[in-house]
Amino acid sequence: MRSSCMFLQIMVILFITVTNIGAQTQPLTNKKLLRPFNNTISALFVFGDSTVDSGNNNYISTVIKCNFPPYGRDFLNHIPSGRFTNGRLVTDFAASYIGLKELVPPYLDPKLSLEELMTGVSFASAGSGFDPITAQLSGVIPLQKQLEYFKEYKRRLENAIGEERTKLLISKAAFLVSAGTNDFLVNYFSTQFRSKTYTVSAYQHFLLQHVQQFVQK
Repeated sequence: MRSSCMFLQIMVILFITVTNIGAQTQPLTNKKLLRPFNNTISALFVFGDSTVDSGNNNYISTVIKCNFPPYGRDFLNHIPSGRFTNGRLVTDFAASYIGLKELVPPYLDPKLSLEELMTGVSFASAGSGFDPITAQLSGVIPLQKQLEYFKEYKRRLENAIGEERTKLLISKAAFLVSAGTNDFLVNYFSTQFRSKTYTVSAYQHFLLQHVQQFVQK
């Protein structure tokens, strides 16, 4: 159990490390790229917390925002986009490497084009976690709500390109989930909502159950 939790935490640390190293100074465009290798990945869908939130928190009522300097100082036009970093996120680098696009936009952006929707979006919300209480503490989007947004996304796509094309696109898509840190830092170690009831190992098990449920859904 401990090794499983450590694996999740290590993955988050790797995401943060790559994100901070990956500040770029050259201009970016979000047009579709030439693919560097022969792959069949159609889109990238992202769920989680601030490690992969590309700006969804800009569109909800919460204090957990970063749409102000010095965030974004190495981003396109030095604009704070809502990403909790100085430049791009690991998901942006992943989409670029796959050859989809340079940036993975937030799903709640009302200006998203059909091409943006078809090549992938982020449903993540900074401050969220697998434990539903974690998101409540910060007034952000819980993982379960992110899944509801994904279902809404599928309906939007079906209305635009048809059910069969939507099924094919999603069947060839990649999914990335990055969460868990806030469950411990914001929730377990900062409040008594869970620490009164669970030991650390019991809470790890509790979170892993939520991870399993999330993946199954």
